[in-house]
Amino acid sequence: MFTRSFSKERRPFGDPVEVSKSNPRFEPPPDSNLANQNLPLDIVLPGADQYIAQTGQLVFHMVGDTGGINDGAIVQTAIAEAMEAQITAAAATDKPLFFYHLGDVVYFNGESSLYPEQFYEPYKHYPAPIFAIPGNHDGDTHVRAGDTPDTEKTLTGFMQNFCDSQPRHNDPYRETMTQPYVYWTLETPIITIIGLYSNVEGLLDGRGTIEQQRWLEGQLQSAPTDRPLILTVHHPPYSLDTAHGGYPDIGNALDRAMKNTGRNVDAIFSGHVHSYQRFTRSKDGADIPYVIAGAGGYAHSIRALHQLQTGDNNNPIQVPFPTLVEGVTLAAYQTSEPGYMRITVNAQSLICEYFIVPFSGAPPAAPVDTFTLDWKNHKLL
Repeated sequence: MFTRSFSKERRPFGDPVEVSKSNPRFEPPPDSNLANQNLPLDIVLPGADQYIAQTGQLVFHMVGDTGGINDGAIVQTAIAEAMEAQITAAAATDKPLFFYHLGDVVYFNGESSLYPEQFYEPYKHYPAPIFAIPGNHDGDTHVRAGDTPDTEKTLTGFMQNFCDSQPRHNDPYRETMTQPYVYWTLETPIITIIGLYSNVEGLLDGRGTIEQQRWLEGQLQSAPTDRPLILTVHHPPYSLDTAHGGYPDIGNALDRAMKNTGRNVDAIFSGHVHSYQRFTRSKDGADIPYVIAGAGGYAHSIRALHQLQTGDNNNPIQVPFPTLVEGVTLAAYQTSEPGYMRITVNAQSLICEYFIVPFSGAPPAAPVDTFTLDWKNHKLL
């Protein structure tokens, strides 16, 4: 009888993928005239290659969704201080060399005028470079009710602060970064990190275009095979939260790229969902971790964190939990506290640890989740 739609249909329990939108918003990124969108770590950190060769490993931090506009950025600053303390306390061979941001640096629309408050001030004591991919709020120009009109073009603030042609001081404490573009590859002697831009609503490219898809496939084909290959993208392919779910266009684009090139990535890291979730996908005989780490400071209370679906009688999910997508299992999650990841890579393993920074102000302790990937054999240990 009724044919009009008035609401979003709720996903079935256990389904980690949202229904694809028929007309998702897409804001074309700034033009790139660069023939090379790869950045060697040693250019930003001279001596990094030698340090990695001497220590036999690389350690770095990773999290997304940090823009602390709530409660004076208390949570974001607490996480920044926890990461800083980890660098300070680490042995010389175990110091994280950088922080890789998974997007949504500045809420709500990535305005350049908000970078001092939401980025430079919270990280003024973080003693290492900060790389990033943009999130939807970094590229969005849509004006919400009550917002100040956004007069900048999409990604203006991100380009000025992360993709500057020469390092300069937009802030007294930290130089701008010289990443090649909004999607780009960080090259190191021990790991390759491909960073994608999933735009405003979870797309690599606008309908009918394949520019970023083509670039991604070229990166998969050319990436060295003697080191792990990981991929970062703000919108996650899988999520069991009740607000978003996984983004099918992103998952399909990644699968298409891996199929067309015959090269699987070793792990995929995302933000967007304000919680921590870790999925294991069995693909072509390999274990591929799909990790969400989006509780980096914007979500300033447990109510602001994205909660997972619940089963019968509102019982919480027990892990390991097989999802409705064949071969995809939820292995771990944390939806009650903010936190960040520390990643260690060596000649055999990729080791990921998730640390919480409690809302209560209690000091961070041991990681609440740790997994080790034997990247040479593509198996979780």
